[in-house]
Amino acid sequence: MRILKAKKSGLLFVISGPSGSGKTTLANSLLEIGEFRGRLVKSVSFTTRPRRTGEKNKRDYFFLTAAEFKNLRRAKKILEWTRYLGYYYGTARDFIEAQMGKAEGVLLCLDINGARSIKRAYPDRAVTIFVKPPSLKDLPLRIQKRCRTTRVDEVRRRVKVAEKELRAAGSYDYVLVNKDLKKAIARLHRIVRSRLSNYRAASRS
Repeated sequence: MRILKAKKSGLLFVISGPSGSGKTTLANSLLEIGEFRGRLVKSVSFTTRPRRTGEKNKRDYFFLTAAEFKNLRRAKKILEWTRYLGYYYGTARDFIEAQMGKAEGVLLCLDINGARSIKRAYPDRAVTIFVKPPSLKDLPLRIQKRCRTTRVDEVRRRVKVAEKELRAAGSYDYVLVNKDLKKAIARLHRIVRSRLSNYRAASRS
């Protein structure tokens, strides 16, 4: 993992959770209501993994080859990066630097290492939120439901990674159990609303 510092302004809402926990659905819910429109922007990450059904380049991810990713990393265009299940993932530095100066908050869906890196770099700006599934036994079904072409061996690998990720949940600012999606969305909105309200009050003082 490598980290480069970006301009400090706004808040960074970092959402993590095991594959199939619903973290992306929860993050997207913040962008679908008028209350946060114009105040929050979702980070678009780089990845070298194949595009899934329904995903669009530059909307869901910037889809790159491994060679392109490494070139950007060497050019210091990647704020933080990691390798997961054989694929590279990274945060676009230019995007974050631009958005932190415009929006009150930037949403990032990162793994535990990425979340730690951002929290170390911006302890007063980063708000870390961990999304937990009701139980590990629910994960295989959730993963397969999200992408029906996922192979059985990949599901097993993702569950193994999830076990490690769940042990890190206690280091986050907030832990959110996604047992009931509506309730989980409501709680996430309360967290973000409160932190943005405090941020605006501090900015005015």
